[in-house]
Amino acid sequence: MLYGIIVVVVVVLDQATKAAVRHLLDVGESAGFIPGVLDLKLVENTGAAFSLGRGAGPLFIAVAIAILAAGWVFVWKRTDAPLSLAISIACVAGGGVGNMIDRMVMGYVTDFLATTFVSFPVFNVADMFVTCGVVISFVIYTAWESRREHAAGKTDVSSHEA
Repeated sequence: MLYGIIVVVVVVLDQATKAAVRHLLDVGESAGFIPGVLDLKLVENTGAAFSLGRGAGPLFIAVAIAILAAGWVFVWKRTDAPLSLAISIACVAGGGVGNMIDRMVMGYVTDFLATTFVSFPVFNVADMFVTCGVVISFVIYTAWESRREHAAGKTDVSSHEA
């Protein structure tokens, strides 16, 4: 249940921020946000990350649905997984759904966060949840699997010693 709640919270946060920026700015328009760090710049992205894959919207929608389903199945079946892993996977899924909604409703993803201290593609809240969620999920999963393997190794050694 927590997985679903987090997915919904991420989607609502993503969609609310996108709606606010679309209300404040015209496409291509910029506004200062955090001086020297971040500007708001409204962009309509028909591709994926870094605007790659323009025109492949249906593929990206299918991938988002697959990620949402795979995350739910993993969390449902792996009840021994750490709660932090379930949360980070839900963040990835929520970000994917947020961008999927844009693609389905508008045919593009609304991006609006533009770094000013370094040249970097414009992104959005969903992108942050996906990127950070993937990295955090990988770290947590790797540590969890390592602990499980280590525990399994101790069990095997102790059973052979008896």
